[in-house]
Amino acid sequence: MDYNLLIEKAINSKANALAPYSNFHVGAALLTEDDKIYTGCNVESSSYSLTLCAERTAIFKAVSEGERKFKAIAVAGDTDDFISPCGACRQVISDLCGNIDIVMINKNGKSKTMKASELLPLAFGNKYIK
Repeated sequence: MDYNLLIEKAINSKANALAPYSNFHVGAALLTEDDKIYTGCNVESSSYSLTLCAERTAIFKAVSEGERKFKAIAVAGDTDDFISPCGACRQVISDLCGNIDIVMINKNGKSKTMKASELLPLAFGNKYIK
């Protein structure tokens, strides 16, 4: 699948990041089943555990607007290697988005795509709490 627009939106979302402590800017773009795109960026708090990652910002924004079905999420950072979602974001992706494509983008705009299940094998989920 061609994720060029999704990649562009994720890269552009980095500009909105609020990262005064880490100076680590991340942008994300989430693609719905209906081809809508929701963007997000990381927002830091001086109490680091309250910081919100770009991926969860985009996901929660989409869910708060009523979206429930997703195809892919793109994550862009200013790193040499491909940036992948942190553990908390992987769990939220698994829970709320399912086994979608995760497009990881480095600072040069190169991308690598993996399924969510590849990044979080043996994921904990609702089947364990029903």
